Amino acid sequence: MANRYSKEELDIVEAIEGGKFKSIESLDEEKKRYSEYAANTLRKDKRVNIRISERDLQSIQRKAIEEGIPYQTLISSLLHKYINGRLVDINSLNQVRGIGK
Repeated sequence: MANRYSKEELDIVEAIEGGKFKSIESLDEEKKRYSEYAANTLRKDKRVNIRISERDLQSIQRKAIEEGIPYQTLISSLLHKYINGRLVDINSLNQVRGIGK
């Protein structure tokens, strides 16, 4: 009989059985804390107007359609990732990895 679990699912089971996870002592407090984080992250209380080229806007809109999200959400997400250091330049990353020399 073939294994009905994916590799990811098997990795999760292995991690749990290997003790890599631990229970949260105060689950209700943690839920509340992370709910507040989410609410603060999602709150959009400021408006910004920018000028960009029509070509760039069309490209952003196309990417947003591919992702299945509004283009304003995509722009906001990109800005958020950038200020948090999570937006990575693929060319720099490839140089570090030694790809494309």
